[in-house]
Amino acid sequence: MRLLFISDFTEQFAYNLLRGVMRFSQETEPWVVQKLSPAVLKSWGLPAVLDWAVKWRTDIVIGQFEQEDDLSLFTRNGIVVFAQDYKEKFTSVPNITGDYTGTGRIAADYYIDRGFRHFAFIGYRNVCWSTERCDGFRERVEQLGENAFSFSLYDTLSLDRPWYNEAEKITQWLRDLPKPVAVFACDDNVANLVLEMAGSNGVPVPAEVSVLGVDNDEVMCNLTNPSLSSIRVDIVSGGYLTAMQGVQMLNDRTFTGPDIVLQPLGVVTRGSTSPFATTDAAVLKALEFIRKNVHRRINVQDVMRVVPLSRRLLEIRFKEVTGMTLYSYISLQRINLFAERLLNTKDSVNEIAIDLDEPDVKSISRRFKFIMGCTPSEYRENAPRKL
Repeated sequence: MRLLFISDFTEQFAYNLLRGVMRFSQETEPWVVQKLSPAVLKSWGLPAVLDWAVKWRTDIVIGQFEQEDDLSLFTRNGIVVFAQDYKEKFTSVPNITGDYTGTGRIAADYYIDRGFRHFAFIGYRNVCWSTERCDGFRERVEQLGENAFSFSLYDTLSLDRPWYNEAEKITQWLRDLPKPVAVFACDDNVANLVLEMAGSNGVPVPAEVSVLGVDNDEVMCNLTNPSLSSIRVDIVSGGYLTAMQGVQMLNDRTFTGPDIVLQPLGVVTRGSTSPFATTDAAVLKALEFIRKNVHRRINVQDVMRVVPLSRRLLEIRFKEVTGMTLYSYISLQRINLFAERLLNTKDSVNEIAIDLDEPDVKSISRRFKFIMGCTPSEYRENAPRKL
């Protein structure tokens, strides 16, 4: 099987999609993949790329295409084609798209659960995945009820224009937002731009501006300071399903196939999002200390050493913001980290416990069951896993 993959390989999205294709290949038959940059497609033109694809005996094409590209040139030559969402969806071929509205709802719920009442979205104009993510985010926020929230929109970015042309306007927009504000960016690239503008202009993140991206590009998310929180999307599964459907379409030329819809899996929390919407400096300092040290065994006294308040006063203020005592909050975060390790590593329960400074495995397992309702082993067995 021969695949021509026309995509931007400077980002992890394309590689994760390819990982899914290769996973299908390992289960069926060997695939040969030729990667091509969208810049080459633009330079050569679609007819020249088609001519090369025919000579190479291409079976399937996955690509970032412009709406004016005549994709029937591929199908008329017996080549199955999938359009990777770039600006708008195609009607003539299956799209590799996503539940963008659902992703926006996840972002809104994430922030609403943390008590935010000021929300903002930043993204591209006339780009389907940006517009639909904004729609889902805004619709869920509006369910809070009239006068219960504020919403700000910045959507003048363009995929065809350098972002630095907007730098001054974005900076002013950030400064003018009511604080603390929950900012949802259409993807990790734009979220990084927000973090850069905030950091270089003295806008505190996450104390005043909480920033969330999409795609969980781990390299990009960890380039910034603070690191970027992002919504993880099941891109690998999408690549697997694309490969499987591509084979079906080759074997049955009457089968046109539906769109491949990538599903959001939830938020990966890092330093760019504050756990709760508050301007209480002492509570924010306590939350930040817990976030940075949750991987080791900490207690309330450790928190008290970095916050210049009496324990009674801090406990009162902390519970007003979080609804939990310091002890309960630390325990919950420790168990959440334990659960994350169960899903994202192959380490045994004992190994995870030791790595998190929990020498008594029975004790941490009892606490895990109390909070999660099941044992660590049951959680790992039953929770949704990545392909």
